[in-house]
Amino acid sequence: MGRTNRKRRSTLANRAIAASAALALGGGGLLAANIYASAHENNKNSTQNAQTTAAGVATIKCPDVGQQLTDVPKGARAGVDKELARLDQQVTEAYKRLADTRQAQAGDASYVNNAILSPLKSKRTATIDRINNSIKRKGGKTPQGQGADQLAECEGVAADQPAEGQGQDQANDQGQDQGQDQGQDQGQDNGQGQDQGQDQGQGQEGNGPAADDFQDITQVQPNGGPKGVGPNGLAANGDSGSTGTFTTSCGTNANDNHNSDNVIVAPGVDNGAQHTHDYVGNQDNNAFTSDEQFLQADTTCENQGDKSSYYWPVLRLQDGTDEFDANDLGGGAEGNIGKILEASEAQLKFVGNKASDVVAMPQALRIITGDAKAFTNGLANANTNWSCTGFEDRQLTDKYPICPEGSSVVRTSFFQSCWDGQNIDSANHRTHVAFVQADGTCANGFQAIPQLQARLVYDVPAPQIENGQVVNPFAVDGFPDQLHKAITDHNDFINFFDENTMNQVVDCINSGQQCQ
Repeated sequence: MGRTNRKRRSTLANRAIAASAALALGGGGLLAANIYASAHENNKNSTQNAQTTAAGVATIKCPDVGQQLTDVPKGARAGVDKELARLDQQVTEAYKRLADTRQAQAGDASYVNNAILSPLKSKRTATIDRINNSIKRKGGKTPQGQGADQLAECEGVAADQPAEGQGQDQANDQGQDQGQDQGQDQGQDNGQGQDQGQDQGQGQEGNGPAADDFQDITQVQPNGGPKGVGPNGLAANGDSGSTGTFTTSCGTNANDNHNSDNVIVAPGVDNGAQHTHDYVGNQDNNAFTSDEQFLQADTTCENQGDKSSYYWPVLRLQDGTDEFDANDLGGGAEGNIGKILEASEAQLKFVGNKASDVVAMPQALRIITGDAKAFTNGLANANTNWSCTGFEDRQLTDKYPICPEGSSVVRTSFFQSCWDGQNIDSANHRTHVAFVQADGTCANGFQAIPQLQARLVYDVPAPQIENGQVVNPFAVDGFPDQLHKAITDHNDFINFFDENTMNQVVDCINSGQQCQ
């Protein structure tokens, strides 16, 4: 079934790369230096201002080049996707240098710009030039109004940096005051124990999450339940239009099918996601899986007519556990550390449209909902819903919930449910699908398709906040520069229902039945 489970396919080369990365970062972990150290130390010498400046740069923010691409000819997409993955890796490498050079930064206020951001820009400029040349050679158009130089420019930002240009409460509270007054004990356990980084209130290894990334769900006012269409908070379906549902049962990944690829955004790129995914449904999803291989693969879905692939970043408990990927790229070598939690429930339901009937999804349709880079990208593509069982009328978007005893963590993802009627994917993996408008209709001639609603439930110990520090936090896997923020949660779907089963889904939804 291909290369889907990294437990079976970790290679000596991969481990060597990971080990080198770990050594470069100070022995077995991503952040051997305290990202936030020294900001408020009572240091009277001449380096105090430099220390404060360095401590204020928690991560790196770069333009998301992939989201700017709207016209990439099919003949150029494979090469462009590989270059986009290279851009992600360049940011990760720069972030690792940022984390590993705090002492140098403390003595030189210009260090971050000269030693990290400037070289990063040079690398990004060359990569973006290659992307633009590939697009133009195949007859496509490069992003208008932004040259390679502009798209290559990155900046250092603080952990409490709100999403640029966003005035929503969702952004305002992200990561405020992230442990800046906490002490200097970093790297205590060489990346193995839960104490590493927690003395700064920053989660394991200083890479997040922080105490301010959690919210007691009992203190949240009811706000209507999960949002159906991302930032505008609308629901795709209602008591009119197509009111039926179709539920597919595909398990909870009890067979530990994991990898750090993403065949949608980085096909042909090993570790293209830089974080570990859970896979249910289709069992042959990796960076190199073709549509033909998807169709021939096994599925964990009870309905064997559903060979779709459903996948999402794993949720981890940062308890010091060494998982199978503790030394691998995508895992511990990139800051994704701790016990991988299997969901106790994974509910996958398709619903209708409140304004009209739905049409069948095309086979191999790809949909991403949410944004793995939302902390630095802003909220344009963010789509997160965090809650607790028994409290699902109260949803959080930019914080993880602290659930009371007897209640479990819930992650809910409502996918885009309007399709352009032609394409199974698009250059930026976004514009071929869309969310419904305020009245429930689809804009720009798009057609309503069944909306996937994924609800994941986890039995996870509630983290404790002690003296402004988080103890035993949990977090989704992510790119290391995103600091494991709750707002970066996302979910992926590739449709491989067979034609007969998809027609049953549509008939069920349009006729108002509740089917499975």
